[in-house]
Amino acid sequence: MTPNLSISKQRLILPIIVISQFCSSSIWFAGNSVIVNLIQNFNLAPNALGHLTAAVQFGFITGTLLFAIFSVADRFAPSKVFFSCAILGALFNLGMLFPQNSLLSFLVFRFLTGIFLAGIYPVGMKIAADYFEQGLGKSLGYMVGALVLGTAFPYLLKGFTGGIDWRMIAYFTSFIAVLGGWLLFTFVPNGPFRKTGQKINPKAWIEVFKKPEFKSAAFGYFGHMWELYAFWAFVPVVLGAYALTHPNNHWNIAGLSFVVIGIGSLGCVLGSYIAQIFGAKRVAFTALLLSCCCCLLSPLVFTSEAAYLWIGFLVFWGIVVTADSPLFSTLVAQNAAAENKGTALTIVTCIGFSITIISIQLLNLLVQFIAVKYIFMFLAIGPMLGLLALYRSNKIAVAKK
Repeated sequence: MTPNLSISKQRLILPIIVISQFCSSSIWFAGNSVIVNLIQNFNLAPNALGHLTAAVQFGFITGTLLFAIFSVADRFAPSKVFFSCAILGALFNLGMLFPQNSLLSFLVFRFLTGIFLAGIYPVGMKIAADYFEQGLGKSLGYMVGALVLGTAFPYLLKGFTGGIDWRMIAYFTSFIAVLGGWLLFTFVPNGPFRKTGQKINPKAWIEVFKKPEFKSAAFGYFGHMWELYAFWAFVPVVLGAYALTHPNNHWNIAGLSFVVIGIGSLGCVLGSYIAQIFGAKRVAFTALLLSCCCCLLSPLVFTSEAAYLWIGFLVFWGIVVTADSPLFSTLVAQNAAAENKGTALTIVTCIGFSITIISIQLLNLLVQFIAVKYIFMFLAIGPMLGLLALYRSNKIAVAKK
């Protein structure tokens, strides 16, 4: 039990953090879920999906960079930062409704939305770390699972609401984002393990990587991130491509996209519980290896005439591709200095999301030149490098013993 915190209050803290994370992260893929409507209503190019997704990621990177430079999560009350960013992110999410939008204005609005998402995801992890020094992996499993489910939620609204006007998705995701921020601000004060960093530390970017275990966890996370968001962004694309080659299947693409992406929340929770038995690094390595295999096997499974095999494969992939995410965050948090924990999480997240832009734009380019069934093979690059980093770290640890 955390010090100076009753059992009843402690039991409420994690659910509130999880609900807040789910609500406030719903604005992340709000634009992706209605991309067909945006293309039709604003005469955007067919490849706008990749550009809008990359704009959010670039905004997130910019935000995390600024947060890290100024050590925002360590110098100010995290719940206030979270609430403020939830409000601003929700406002810019509503920018999709501007009637005179062009590709440029969409990119600006999604970029600004991404900036303030930087005060939601890594700051939420920082809050969890401030409360749950023991059992951090399980706590982050629920929290990252909430992020995954929140990211997929706009697809649920789009796919299972009977043709709801796409504008309502923008309104609703913005509303619950603010609600999530308010819940955290109102009911989650500073955690008992929080240590305030009073000074801006420009050297933190270098200092955090001096510890080998931290570096190993970070590089494993970078390999994971190369795959994750590009996979999520192009799930509707590959589902649509499969449906075109198998016209007898009348699929709800948005609904299936929600299932494939959203099932990753289960992967996060399961991974965190399994890690309590086998260790975070071992489970993260296994999940990364499985998702790497999925990348390489995807063209073969795509050619199957059995539609349920293809969907089942994507659902399994959706689980393993996220199972390692909270584990890498746990390893990063556990191997960072307490006074720089928020900054360290933000730095690693910033670099990780920078990598997602490259992989998303690579797939955005490849889909114009090669068959869709082959594009996911290129995502194996990241997991391979991440596995190498974790393997080398294990070899060093054994040698020291």
